Amino acid sequence: QPKAGVDFLPLTVNYTEKYYAAGRIPGGYFKRERGPTEKDTLTSRLIDRPIRPLFADGWRCDTQVIITVLSHDMENDPDIVAMVAASAALTLSGAPFMGPIGGARVGFSADSEYVLNPTLDEMKESKLDLVVAGTQDAVLMVESEAAELTEEIMLGAVMFGHRHIQPVIDAIISLAEKAAKEPRDFAMPDTAALEKEMLGIVEADLRKAYSIPRKAERQDAVAVVKKKAMAHFFPDGTDNPERPMQMVAGVFKDLEAKIVRWNILDTSKRIDGRDLVTVRPIVCEAPFLPRTHGSALFTRGETQAIVVATLGTGEDEQFIDALQGTYKEAFMLHYNFPPFSVGETGRTGAPGRREIGHGKLAWRAIRPILPSKDEFPYTIRVVSEITESNGSSSMATVCGTSLALMDAGVPLKRAIAGIAMGLIKEEERFAVLSDILGDEDHLGDMDFKVAGTEVGVTSLQMDIKIAGITEEIMKVALNQAKGGRLHILGEMAKALDTARAELGEHAPRIESFKIPTDKIREVIGTG
Repeated sequence: QPKAGVDFLPLTVNYTEKYYAAGRIPGGYFKRERGPTEKDTLTSRLIDRPIRPLFADGWRCDTQVIITVLSHDMENDPDIVAMVAASAALTLSGAPFMGPIGGARVGFSADSEYVLNPTLDEMKESKLDLVVAGTQDAVLMVESEAAELTEEIMLGAVMFGHRHIQPVIDAIISLAEKAAKEPRDFAMPDTAALEKEMLGIVEADLRKAYSIPRKAERQDAVAVVKKKAMAHFFPDGTDNPERPMQMVAGVFKDLEAKIVRWNILDTSKRIDGRDLVTVRPIVCEAPFLPRTHGSALFTRGETQAIVVATLGTGEDEQFIDALQGTYKEAFMLHYNFPPFSVGETGRTGAPGRREIGHGKLAWRAIRPILPSKDEFPYTIRVVSEITESNGSSSMATVCGTSLALMDAGVPLKRAIAGIAMGLIKEEERFAVLSDILGDEDHLGDMDFKVAGTEVGVTSLQMDIKIAGITEEIMKVALNQAKGGRLHILGEMAKALDTARAELGEHAPRIESFKIPTDKIREVIGTG
């Protein structure tokens, strides 16, 4: 049954890897699977992102997708199979799911060739780890890590993956023709008359509210307009079964999105007065904290991150218990998003799915430009504390991490920056937005994050909320993102443009040494 009082899609995706799938017993004191691992959480998000936009608007029934890895061949990452399985299950379920989707991983070999669904061993030599998901007609999601590849190579990888997911989609359709359940009875109420009436009441006020640059003041102004609309439809404060409050509030929310989108397409001016390509003012400081090994403050508009780098020895490396076996990780990046950063109260404690996902995105962006273990034998932990947020805090984390690591004396190959792009599309008209605000993110059609150096892209994450994103639109977004990224790198260089020659006074010291070859021969020779 529809969930009462809910104005969003109540969808949960749970991916779980069972250790017996690889013939392993979990490590630690408790010899059973407990809470989700980081890999479980990241894969759950990877599957959630492309399927969520494909549910019919207004679907309010609790929906849960559970994917369990029962057997693992130790050669292929289970995440792509899990995504395909989730798509097939939903297509068979009778829920109003406008799929199916397919998914694929794309690598890029040393011979500059794209590789479809490379094995775990092949991925060790690949310059690219890109996951793409989409329908027959459109790409819906991209997640990637790259070795400073060009925008053209990244776009080519996306389109290569989309072409090769078509047989998977065809197979799911063939299965559904034989085994799908009858579709659930589901129809959206007709709100056209209500929307027309409400537009006459609130359009002018909403347009005025969405011309206020500051986020908090704008939200207050929108709240006043909403209160006015609700008072018009419910003068005595009681609900109306024919036009319930939840329906009226939903129509108001839709009108908010339409007015913002109309303004941008008609005027090429955005909520805060910027044009489509301008990046908000940037302020950087490095160092920022006196006692830490490396620190930086990165502020872009109303988004701010305090990022701290800490150096350790081999004893500080993280042990990771995975299906493929236990291994050690020498680079950690942790992202914290406290509720006060968006002017709210809320629970604090263990990181949520969003914090784990955003931290991993920044980790993927930074890892390709770190020095090798031979060059820099330290364990590195970075923590990003988001102190305010209106726009991409994950990309602010990338920028702040670059500065903090250089402040700590980590010899990065090059400085790195990130930028979030948005899209407004109505039929044939579209506008690509650089450095999107929070409102432009949830009212727009695309969240497109690109991180990289002056040489090339190190990470690309894309989530599409509509069908019909063309290769041309993605090309425009990538090129526009490159211009924004180079601008941000220039602003960062004003604070710090290269790694410090010496480690800070509080950092640990690891003295590198080599045993002479003749000494090795002497020891071996004496047994």
